[in-house]
Amino acid sequence: MFLEDSITISPYDPAWPGIFEAEAKRVGVALGSAAVRIDHVGSTAVPGLAAKPVIDIQVSVDILHPLEPHLLSLVALGYTHVPHPDDATCPFLHRPSEWPHSHHIHLCKAGGPEERRNLAFRDFLREHPEEAAAYADEKRRLAVGFSSSSFESRNAYAEAKSGFIEPIVERALALGYPRRRTAVGCRA
Repeated sequence: MFLEDSITISPYDPAWPGIFEAEAKRVGVALGSAAVRIDHVGSTAVPGLAAKPVIDIQVSVDILHPLEPHLLSLVALGYTHVPHPDDATCPFLHRPSEWPHSHHIHLCKAGGPEERRNLAFRDFLREHPEEAAAYADEKRRLAVGFSSSSFESRNAYAEAKSGFIEPIVERALALGYPRRRTAVGCRA
């Protein structure tokens, strides 16, 4: 099935790391010492990997709850919080409020399992270009069946990728990823 407004997977853009760095600075100033580390995660953080042109930012904090202080700071930067069941472990925000988004923020507990999973997946793909290429193929295959104009469809696309992502995350964690605590794309 091919949808006219299907999700777009773009070729890797070498500008993505710089876009991350600029936004990480803004986020770091807004959150101050609450942000233990700010990492570029997701597909745009893997050189050469095709991706939706949305910069995923993982912000690790020592104290995740209450969320309100973090949310107030990020909303002031133009982010919108999307309440969902995962708020207990990984609250999600995006900017701008309407699609298409340019940035996503994933809050997580510093040193916690969500932080480790995202970093392990990113670092593994960075060091295994054959797996990154297979992931790009999987994303392109899936994207044509999901609408970019519907929040529910974009979430369903993210869920559909989990069949590919989860085995890699488990493998990466078993191999000791993330290996570098201060990796490229991290402002810790």
